[in-house]
Amino acid sequence: MHPFAPSRTPAVLAFAALFLAACGTVAGGEAVQGVRLVARGLLTTCTHLPYAPFQFERRGAVVGFDVDLMDLVARRLRLRQKVVDTDFTAITSGQVFATGECDVAAAGMTINRRRAGRVDFSRPYFDSGQVLMARRQPRLTEAGIGAGGMRVGVVVGTTGQEYARARGWALKAYENSVTELGALRTGQVDVLVQDDPVVRYWLTDRDNADFTIVAGLRTRERYGFAVRKGRNPGLLRMIDQVIARSKADGAYRGIYEKWMGPMPPDAG
Repeated sequence: MHPFAPSRTPAVLAFAALFLAACGTVAGGEAVQGVRLVARGLLTTCTHLPYAPFQFERRGAVVGFDVDLMDLVARRLRLRQKVVDTDFTAITSGQVFATGECDVAAAGMTINRRRAGRVDFSRPYFDSGQVLMARRQPRLTEAGIGAGGMRVGVVVGTTGQEYARARGWALKAYENSVTELGALRTGQVDVLVQDDPVVRYWLTDRDNADFTIVAGLRTRERYGFAVRKGRNPGLLRMIDQVIARSKADGAYRGIYEKWMGPMPPDAG
């Protein structure tokens, strides 16, 4: 008879629990498939609302490009995704992970060296870049913004703010993209700096028919999902696998075209 079979001593039960946890088969705020979780049965995603078309509220639910991609990760783990709205700088600083608010951050977030020192990024999942948006004006270019003393709207903590600040422009900072756009519409600022896909999404709205992308600015940036620095390699691997698989099986294209329109040949 195997000595462990019938006895079920406390020591044996404790060993078994530790073994299961190490294998990543237990839920309840611990681990699923080698992935550490902050809440039982959930993949908790921190984001910063609103940021259409990546994440925003529609009829009481948070939807968008990032939400759909992270739903693929949740389904792979046999979990339900829960989206939590948090401050953007708390995401990029890694604070949301240190305080146990979420497992992953999905916030249309550009990968850069400073942020990568505080969080672990997934493989890039979206190519983006900064653009300028303003009312239609003949011959307005980026070069004329500083010379003309124009007021420039930015969102706090973003690479757009960093770009504009480095050029010495007169900045007005806003908490999110909607208040930034509202400031442009109401004349509080003359131009705004924002990510290309967000501006192009705005320009599909008839209410923004008087606005356009200003010539002269187009940076190259890549978005990544983020997890706690050095503490959740299993989740990072899972996210990378899902991104790669979705691009191979067509799921990524479906999500892209749902939120962005026809996918360019170099987007996948």
